[in-house]
Amino acid sequence: MAAASASPDKLIIFDTTLRDGEQSPGVTLNTDEKVEIAKQLSRLGVDIIEAGFPVASPGDFNAVQRIAREVGPLTESREHLGPMVICGLARCVEKDIQTAFDAIKDAPRHRIHIFLATSDIHLEHKLKISRSECKQRISAMVAFAKALCHDIEFSPEDAGRSDRAFLCEALECAIEAGATTLNIPDTVGYNNPEEYGSLIKHLCANTRGADKVVFSTHCHNDLGLATANTLAGITNGARQIEVTINGIGERAGNTSLEEVVMNVHTHPQTYPVYHTVNTRLFYSTSRMVEDLSGMFVQANKAIVGRNAFLHESGIHQDGVLKNKLTYEIIRPEDVGVTTGNLAMGKHSGRHAFKTKLADLGYSLSDAQMQAAFEKFKQLADMKKSGVTDGDLHALVADVRSTALSGSAPGGVSTEMPEIPEQEPTYRRFALKKMQVFTGTDVTPTATITLFDAAQQKDLTDAALAQNGPIEAIFEAIQRITGLNIDLLNFNVSATSEGQDTLGKVAVRIASKQSQPDASEDGAVSSHASVPKFSGLATNVDIITASANAYVAAVNRLISHSSSDTRASHKDRNVDI
Repeated sequence: MAAASASPDKLIIFDTTLRDGEQSPGVTLNTDEKVEIAKQLSRLGVDIIEAGFPVASPGDFNAVQRIAREVGPLTESREHLGPMVICGLARCVEKDIQTAFDAIKDAPRHRIHIFLATSDIHLEHKLKISRSECKQRISAMVAFAKALCHDIEFSPEDAGRSDRAFLCEALECAIEAGATTLNIPDTVGYNNPEEYGSLIKHLCANTRGADKVVFSTHCHNDLGLATANTLAGITNGARQIEVTINGIGERAGNTSLEEVVMNVHTHPQTYPVYHTVNTRLFYSTSRMVEDLSGMFVQANKAIVGRNAFLHESGIHQDGVLKNKLTYEIIRPEDVGVTTGNLAMGKHSGRHAFKTKLADLGYSLSDAQMQAAFEKFKQLADMKKSGVTDGDLHALVADVRSTALSGSAPGGVSTEMPEIPEQEPTYRRFALKKMQVFTGTDVTPTATITLFDAAQQKDLTDAALAQNGPIEAIFEAIQRITGLNIDLLNFNVSATSEGQDTLGKVAVRIASKQSQPDASEDGAVSSHASVPKFSGLATNVDIITASANAYVAAVNRLISHSSSDTRASHKDRNVDI
């Protein structure tokens, strides 16, 4: 292991937000969402992205293949890094491995990630094979993968609870068969930093051929130690880390990418590595993953939480005003949290607006920038207190959701673009008029008019509701569209302070299931195997924002192709 005083090694960032992170309960990203996040991870400077588990379903295969083809060649903001490596996950099974390779092979740089359990508890009770059979399977399947792809990663599932001597033997089989990276998972988040660091150190020192491979960490947060364990792994010889944005993942989640990188960034003399991540994109990337996944970031989350740089204590405020170093160990701007030097209002021009979005970490297409600027001008006219950074983050999220759903920006418009037949998504419906009646001791009602692009005419219907005006609005939209929809998630948040603050509404829907899915143990898992669709909208009027968000989600549901249907959580859930 290199000493901290020696020349540091490059820390390889392996992001598994789109595979392990997506295993968070209730999260299913469709292909467009996965591609959008993958592009942002490329801009962030991630070295390797695990795009998914291709064998899980045709939809999962298509998502990984699109990322390989559309994101794999990208070099934007990666002048010294080259294209990002696109990785596909596979079990130690020939079909899995071949399918993974077929999905990723079009990327200029690609990797197959293979896993097989090595702990006695898994071998005996899950796989029902001996240690000898385990080693034989590792040798055969890694060799098969090596014949397809030169870059092979092997993970011994539940390594944290495996016998160390046998684990070394299993890893030696993988090295001899051609593995180039050995990933050491603490699958159930059982280890503490001393144990996990000791394990990495032992494997580096006692595995024959260890000098020919890169050792990697993969830690879960069940005991709240994922970041600490990962850092212990780096200190003891690991040079790749497997992480997710915001630390999302099944159960308590995975190691947070931003936490590990900022630890290395803040303590350059402590850790024997350096990183090449553009940390200024952390906040915007975090918001993107939050909006598209529906996994909301806790306010006090390290690095990217909304309170991460707020100081309420009078003593802290006084110290920060005198010298920021008194209570700030990270400059907010280093992770994309701006201090708002450029005031934005109705007199701000296009150039100032574009500069501000760049400062916030956003790179938009010309069409998206135009849409964002138009929404900004509308918002600036409505708000007396000026447009805040929080408003702009929400505004970009709205434009992104609009682009993914095919809706026209702004929400209320009857001018419909010509829609080519081959377009995968388009705005079938647009909110044109809305009237809502509600109050105490009255039954809420909503009358909605949508413009239908397919029929080129307005459609109007009304609905009553027992649970408030939002339910009435959603019911009226369902009546117009003829759809039977379940609302899976509804979230309203304010982007700043004051009565004229911008409201951001996020919804997630699915087609109503006549019978809920049941797991093997009989537990009900509603909507587990059906695609889910999100919509997001902003407005100073949260009633209007709610309607527009719901319409955006409906448009995505209508435009969905069955070939894009993802596997259920049960079918693509992989414990590594």
